[in-house]
Amino acid sequence: MTAASTPVPDIPPGVPRDAEADHKPAAAAVAPAAASSRTTSAVSTRQSNIIISRPVSGKHTTFPPLPRPDDGPDVSPAPASGMYWSKAPVSGSPHSNLRAHTTTLIGSNVYVFGGCDAKTCFNAMYVLDADSFYWSVPHMVGDIPMPLRAMTCTAVGKKLVVFGGGDGPAYYNDVYVLDTVNFRWSKPRIVGDKLPSKRRAHTACLYKNGIYVFGGGDGVRALNDIWRLDVSDTSKMSWRLISSAEKPAAGARERRPKARGYHTANMVGSKLIIFGGSDGGECFDDVWIYDVERHTWKLVNIPMTFRRLSHTATIVGSYLFVIGGHDGHEYCNDVLLLNLVTMTWDRRKAYGMPPSGRGYHGTVLYDSRLLVVGGFDGSDVFGDVMVLELAVHAYYSQISHFTIDV
Repeated sequence: MTAASTPVPDIPPGVPRDAEADHKPAAAAVAPAAASSRTTSAVSTRQSNIIISRPVSGKHTTFPPLPRPDDGPDVSPAPASGMYWSKAPVSGSPHSNLRAHTTTLIGSNVYVFGGCDAKTCFNAMYVLDADSFYWSVPHMVGDIPMPLRAMTCTAVGKKLVVFGGGDGPAYYNDVYVLDTVNFRWSKPRIVGDKLPSKRRAHTACLYKNGIYVFGGGDGVRALNDIWRLDVSDTSKMSWRLISSAEKPAAGARERRPKARGYHTANMVGSKLIIFGGSDGGECFDDVWIYDVERHTWKLVNIPMTFRRLSHTATIVGSYLFVIGGHDGHEYCNDVLLLNLVTMTWDRRKAYGMPPSGRGYHGTVLYDSRLLVVGGFDGSDVFGDVMVLELAVHAYYSQISHFTIDV
């Protein structure tokens, strides 16, 4: 199967528009040309009087009581070998329903930053204790970012590095660092004059003190360049262009993925795995591997394929677990597994109460569970935390030595 030959709209059916217009979630790429001038003005003023943008807090919520057995939902039990969905019994500080936020794990804490609901973008940071499912809202200080969506947030030790994103017609290429020990935001000094273009809906993966940024959209077009941000010193960083967006010369053998946003990227050893995404006209089903040591692209030939954008992809041992996303026609709630050794797809049945079909959510792996936070189904924005128990599949996470050979 190849990528859809008939165009899909920039916006999957049912996506509401922000008050400031510009909802192009399929690739954050094909936006009105007038957005450029509006972006410039937004960037020039965004550093003044920045406040935390989040919903009005409600009363403190205590831990919910344990459910009574006779009040439980009518759900068939899963076999011992089956994966099982459930809704986490969260407690603590109220938080917004979110989409296009970031979800990053450090230790047992899940850091959820930014994103938006149906109308507003936020710059608040929520922290979920992955053991107790307790939400907290730490007090932030320092150089706090503007409200953002579709940015990236990468863990570097105990610090979070946020790059890009935007709000409405504005696109950014700023870098922010949050120290999760004292919750202080800072803007590192960028050395050199080379900078990636402003973008959102890109991906970012850490490898050997470098964050590799691929693709996204700049408001005019989709992108397929690769940049490396040196984070060996989180107070002083530098950018380097690794793979340009230019097409190979005529007759050249090099192939590279089409420009895209809302794809996923995962780093396994020195291999960057790119799956899916969209350029605003197609919903892609291809899998590409970029070797960051050899600087080469490779298209993986997989007989059975699945189209996806705005999904999540999480490494669990030698498998890539893909959850949800949009397939060009509708939002999905299935679980796809890509075997990274054989490079074959497998669709696994999950028992329990699965989440509704959604995209623009966040997923992390913790203690043999996949935690899915928030998302959007074309009409509703979610604030729930769904848990996928991996059962016997939990041993996957203990497989750490394997080779991708394509």
